[in-house]
Amino acid sequence: MAGRVFLVGAGPGDPELITLKGMRILGQAEVVLYDRLVATELLDLAPAGAQRIFVGKRRNQHALRQEEIGRLMIEHARQGRIVVRLKGGDPLVFGRGGEEIEALRRAGIPFEIVPGITAATGCAAAAAIPLTHRDLSRTLVLVTGHSRDGEPDLDWEMLCRPRQTLVFYMGHKVLARLCARLIEGGLPPHHPVAMVENGTLPQQRMVHGTLADIAERAAASGLEGPAIVIVGEVAAFADTRESED
Repeated sequence: MAGRVFLVGAGPGDPELITLKGMRILGQAEVVLYDRLVATELLDLAPAGAQRIFVGKRRNQHALRQEEIGRLMIEHARQGRIVVRLKGGDPLVFGRGGEEIEALRRAGIPFEIVPGITAATGCAAAAAIPLTHRDLSRTLVLVTGHSRDGEPDLDWEMLCRPRQTLVFYMGHKVLARLCARLIEGGLPPHHPVAMVENGTLPQQRMVHGTLADIAERAAASGLEGPAIVIVGEVAAFADTRESED
C-alpha cells in the first residue's frame, strides 16, 4: 500500500516559526527530504529512526535535480512510508511545490500541503516593515529576481505602479539591474528599499536606502544572502537599529 507525502513549510529560518501542524507531521515522519535553508533544529523533531536526506539547492549548484527529488518522494511513498518534504518558507511560494504536486499526482501518490510562513512575511516582520498600509500600499506583489540568463522576464509596467509593495526573492545578485529597471519604469530614484539578509535568524542583517543607492549600500555592507528585497514606501518603516555596520 502506498504511503503518503506531506509538503511542509518550515518557515523563513527561525525554527520556532514552523506551524504546530508542521511539528506534528514531522513527529510522524519516516523519511524527511529537507532543503538547505531549513533549520537543523527542525530535523530533531523527526523520530530518531527517520531517514534524513539533504536535497538542498544553492544558486547554480543543486544537491539533487528536481526530477530526482520527485523520484525519491514517490519511491519512498510506494514503499508505504510517511514522507515529509520539508521546505524553507512556504512550499507554494517560489518553492517548486507546484512541480512536486504534479509529480505526485502523475504517480497517484496521496499528499497533503502544510503551509508555512514565507520569507516575505517573516523577514518583513523581523524588520518591522508592514507589507501593506492603508495610506501607502494597497497591493503586495511577490516577485522572483532569479532567472537563467541574468535578468528575469517581468512585467515592469505593472511593477512600477504607485501605492504597492514589491518583495523580490533571490534578487540580491541582480539588485543593481532590478533597481535600474524600476527607475526606468517610472519609480522615483528616492523610492525606499530595504534588503534583509538571514531574516528571522540571530545573524539577521539589513540595509535600507533607495532605488538609487541600495545596490551600493548592500555591496559595501557585504550582504550576500539569502536575502529578500522590499521595495515601496513601507520600506521606510524598517527598524535599522543594530542592522547595519
